[in-house]
Amino acid sequence: MTVLKEADSKQPNLDALAALLERSALDGRTRKRLEDEVWAVRAGIQGEREAAYAINFEYADREGYIVIHDLRIERPGRAAQIDHLIINRALDVWVCETKAFSEGVKIDERGHWYRYGGRFAHGMESPVKQNERHLAVLRELFESGEVRLPRRVVTIKPNLIPAVLISNNARIDIPKSKRAASAIDGLDTVIKIEQLVETIHRSIDERNPVRLIAKVVSPATILAIGEQLVALHRPMLPDYATRFGLPPTPSSMPAGVETEVPASRDQSCASCSKPVTPKVAAYSRAHAERFGGRILCFDCQRSTPRPRPAS
Repeated sequence: MTVLKEADSKQPNLDALAALLERSALDGRTRKRLEDEVWAVRAGIQGEREAAYAINFEYADREGYIVIHDLRIERPGRAAQIDHLIINRALDVWVCETKAFSEGVKIDERGHWYRYGGRFAHGMESPVKQNERHLAVLRELFESGEVRLPRRVVTIKPNLIPAVLISNNARIDIPKSKRAASAIDGLDTVIKIEQLVETIHRSIDERNPVRLIAKVVSPATILAIGEQLVALHRPMLPDYATRFGLPPTPSSMPAGVETEVPASRDQSCASCSKPVTPKVAAYSRAHAERFGGRILCFDCQRSTPRPRPAS
């Protein structure tokens, strides 16, 4: 069995949100934001399950591949919550970010992302940029030597490959102009879940076979790398009360799951984990619809586009 880790249960997230929704003093706007967050968590669960099924169906019993679902890696000052990792014997590490959209998604000429819903296309953070940060954390981890890598005269470094997986039934609108589409960084990494396996196999077929064979390692080697990554998994339950501007309440957490604790009086960005000042956090709350109810740092706020009428 090459699936080293399945996704953690998201029931603690739903339970924490349900507990907040039971508070009698909630105003209508905060209640709506909490309900939207519940919807987002459930949609995320469904999207990750759909992707995990497709990945496991192809690779769960295939020699030369290992699979890790729902991996959270911490580095000094930042963290990466990775939906799916697929590692093969060529040390290709496919880093997959999954997004579930009920009505679809639009990417405009400037690379801004919008999700369809009702009369408007609501601005959202780019999953491509989000996945780039995941790759940066993984790259830093591998370069630190904390994960032992194979050596042949020199250390063989993993080839990190991003993929943004969109639900198979979702609508994906991109610029009609090939020139405009080609100018958007990372657009070629955006695929539907059903295209992932073909994309992985094509990437191998297109490589120089001599160089590919020279880099191939044993199944035991990728298994050891995968086990080291799983050992570094640090699950964390978001601090939903702070995120939605509510007073904290004590709660019992499952063993091994930490709660999100901001540094000093500041909070952490829900996207990149950087510290967020109270002033910036207040702006996030005041524009909850644009930011999906999340607390974002100044840079991540700037990268999230404003809603526009759906076309």
